[in-house]
Amino acid sequence: MKMRAIFSAAYAALAIATATPAAAHGVGETVTPHFQQTIPNIPGKSLIALVVDYQPGGASPSHVHAKSAFIFGYVLSGEIESQVNDGPRRVYRAGESFYETPGSRHPVSRNASKNKPARLLAVFVVDTDDKELTTSVEQVSSSRSKK
Repeated sequence: MKMRAIFSAAYAALAIATATPAAAHGVGETVTPHFQQTIPNIPGKSLIALVVDYQPGGASPSHVHAKSAFIFGYVLSGEIESQVNDGPRRVYRAGESFYETPGSRHPVSRNASKNKPARLLAVFVVDTDDKELTTSVEQVSSSRSKK
């Protein structure tokens, strides 16, 4: 019973931590928390998995992730076009994967198809205390200009 309460609280915290303001959401993109667990043999680190569903033609805004985040992206279905930092744009198909190192910028993340949906599993290894996993580049620029 106690473990269920702890798990429920952790899941609620994940939902809050991964929620981003409406301006940060892309068009035709839905992000669903799937899993969160602290890593017992790496103090201060957690493993978080999110499922990103893209409608046909859907896209995420250009964004950055928490500075501590190492991310593994795995295409579950469809085709995802992705670009990390200034690297080349690439289309990944179901069963293919990519990664982002801490501090990376993700200028392109979108469904490569205008006709079929696509689904991506994003697995984060991140500092447990990081609350914002994703921030749009627009939000980052806006907060810097206010300082």
